[in-house]
Amino acid sequence: MFGSLFGRFNQGNVFPDSKITASAAIGIVVLIVVVLSLITITRRWKWLWNEWLTTTNHKKIGVMYIIVAIVMLLRGASDAAMVRLQQATSVGVHHGFMSASMFQQVVSAHGTIMIFFAAMGLMFGLINLVLPLQIGTRDVAFPFVNATSFWLFAAGALLINVSLGLGDFSGAGWLAYPPLSELKYSPTTGVDYWIWSLQIAGIGSLMSGINFITTIMKERARGMSLMKMPLFSWSVLGSMLLVAFAFPILTVTLTLLALDRTLGMHFFTAGGGGNAMMYVNLIWAWGHPEVYILVLPAFGIFSEVVSTFSSKRLFGYKSMVWAIMAITVLSYSVWLHHFFTMGASSNVNAVFGIATMLIAIPTGVKIFNWLFTMYRGRIRFASPMIWFMGFVFLFTMGGVAGVLLAVPAIDFQLHNSLFLVAHFHTMIVSGVLFGYFAGLTYWFPKVFGYRLNERLGKYAAYLWIVGFVLAFGPLYILGLMGATRRLDHYSAATGWHVMFIAAGIGGAVIACGIGVQIIQVIYSYLKRDSTRDITGDPWNARSLEWSTASPAPFYNFAALPVVSSRDAFWEMKHAKKRPEIPELEPLHLPKNTPAGLFIATFAFLFGFGMIWHLWWLALIGVLGIIMTVLIRVTSGEHEETISVKQLKEVEASLTNWRDYA
Repeated sequence: MFGSLFGRFNQGNVFPDSKITASAAIGIVVLIVVVLSLITITRRWKWLWNEWLTTTNHKKIGVMYIIVAIVMLLRGASDAAMVRLQQATSVGVHHGFMSASMFQQVVSAHGTIMIFFAAMGLMFGLINLVLPLQIGTRDVAFPFVNATSFWLFAAGALLINVSLGLGDFSGAGWLAYPPLSELKYSPTTGVDYWIWSLQIAGIGSLMSGINFITTIMKERARGMSLMKMPLFSWSVLGSMLLVAFAFPILTVTLTLLALDRTLGMHFFTAGGGGNAMMYVNLIWAWGHPEVYILVLPAFGIFSEVVSTFSSKRLFGYKSMVWAIMAITVLSYSVWLHHFFTMGASSNVNAVFGIATMLIAIPTGVKIFNWLFTMYRGRIRFASPMIWFMGFVFLFTMGGVAGVLLAVPAIDFQLHNSLFLVAHFHTMIVSGVLFGYFAGLTYWFPKVFGYRLNERLGKYAAYLWIVGFVLAFGPLYILGLMGATRRLDHYSAATGWHVMFIAAGIGGAVIACGIGVQIIQVIYSYLKRDSTRDITGDPWNARSLEWSTASPAPFYNFAALPVVSSRDAFWEMKHAKKRPEIPELEPLHLPKNTPAGLFIATFAFLFGFGMIWHLWWLALIGVLGIIMTVLIRVTSGEHEETISVKQLKEVEASLTNWRDYA
């Protein structure tokens, strides 16, 4: 009875035995206590509950996504710094500051956090902030589902950080290949933390994907046909189609691995009749579309940024749309290139190698269209454009490396080497992070009402670009020299030490870039009165989100816009006759509700119970989710009405931005 009640807690190894992990756990606990104390001292609990924790407003949900994503980005960057320091110091008779086991956990946590919680969080945050405004609607199609999706994402992020203080984390890599992730080789809680944090957050991502597809297809402004949508909205549609088709694969794969570990099944254990290669196929059938799930919205951001700061209509709009859709389809035809070396026939490898090269074509189309947009344009090199220029340089370099790896014979030599690590990071950092940093800078005044400091923004971009070249350029060389990934120690005779030190210096430069970004946010907040946006359109932009006040009111548009052309706001600004403002009508908006927060709380309890075999806690989690959903769907009215009088009062309280628009 004692064992069943306390699960794995009575088996020892509950608290971390590493000073590094223990220090990180204590630091997180102290930080949480400080934040909670400040909220209590300033008596902000009621405000926090009413304005944020129970909100269904897509803009506030977007801000919360970004806050959680930035926290996870800093956590992932800390893991990366530890990896670089270990590899720079663990050579010959010196063994660095981490054990081999600890190193593998840090590497696994870094990859998992950066992809699932930093990049995905930034993506969903920006989509929430911008998409409804850009297509001329007041909210997403399913506001309550949107709030629940965020809280599931936050619950997964919290669960993965609990592993710092209770148990350990997976050392089986960021994709947890069997047999290493099976119970025989990973008997502790690490892989289970990986499974359930991803499962909970992944279900939230799937819900978001369906929500945004529905929003785009059903909630667009009157007159906005699909071929009149901004490119960012098109890129979101392509990305969310991938989410809707790829994330069910991840859900099933994680479930099968959990059944192997929890109930002794053998889907992936060769000794029990399972097949580990089935896992590899499934995880990459999700994993390669995941790369494009992240990068397509970044492509959309670059399209908006380049057009705005070149003061030109985007070149080749239709070809850009077709390129997005081509990438969406082709991304499902290349997953096997991730395991060319694992025994497939030469014919199979050739087919997937050719498909991999084909997907480079629509990406190249987009690069050339962006450059042609800049051609003879009145280019303003604001910080979003600096991020774009860094992207073009680095992404092209990484793309060429990718085409090399698409050749099976070359991949046989470079697979599992640091060349592959450098290629992957080149595509994700320049293609995803740079895009989201550009988007955050570009849309920041629309969300908060003031601009970020431009000089500090440019300094940060330059540091990231230079630091990235220094950090990952040596990894390409090390990969060609035979250095493998996840390497925590190497012989001095290899001659690799200097390159690892250079990579560490590059990582330090990137850290300086992150520091400048933090200073930029703080400095901009302190100087916000001097950079306040009173026009609603600080960049002289082209799409509908800039037709509202900054920050946008909670209802987005007092009267929904009517669209007649592709660059709708640009045409409105330059029309000879100013469009008439239609008569205001009462608005029906979703009420705030804590149901999403409660569902995620019970999901967290379920995940924690499954990890530690606390079956009673897992049962409470399941029952709590069911009861919360039942109460939500059977409760009364879920909307509130904003009268014309209230609407006019809010409009009157805004700055006279219409006079500037």
